[in-house]
Amino acid sequence: MMTLNRKLLAAGLAAACASTAAMAGMVQPARVDVDLVNLTAGGDMLSARYAPNKNEFIGCGVRKFDDGAGGATAFGFCQAEDEKGERAFCNTDNEDLLDAIEASADYGYVSFSWDEKTQRCTRIGFSNQSFYVPPNVGSNL
Repeated sequence: MMTLNRKLLAAGLAAACASTAAMAGMVQPARVDVDLVNLTAGGDMLSARYAPNKNEFIGCGVRKFDDGAGGATAFGFCQAEDEKGERAFCNTDNEDLLDAIEASADYGYVSFSWDEKTQRCTRIGFSNQSFYVPPNVGSNL
């Protein structure tokens, strides 16, 4: 028969394990995939950064330049390479697509598609969700 101290210890360990599992949250890695047939690319930045190969990357960026007349000229781009070395790149000056790029956040899932002849971006999407954030971020909360 268990003593009271052992029962309390067992209950405490069970509670600690349950709370750790509850705090860990869902993780959903999404490795970079470049599809040169359908002209799409997607993957999450964290999985790309810590991929076991030296090829993988994905992301988008915006560059803005003073136009000399009190305004600015802007262009954006997205780029990716998967573990097989397949690369994708597109660029845009479409304001709505630039807004999509600027709405991105750390660790998010990136997806884009492009026109094969012009290399212009035809779609840019981001999914900023908790399951793309590394497990150690916010661990001191």
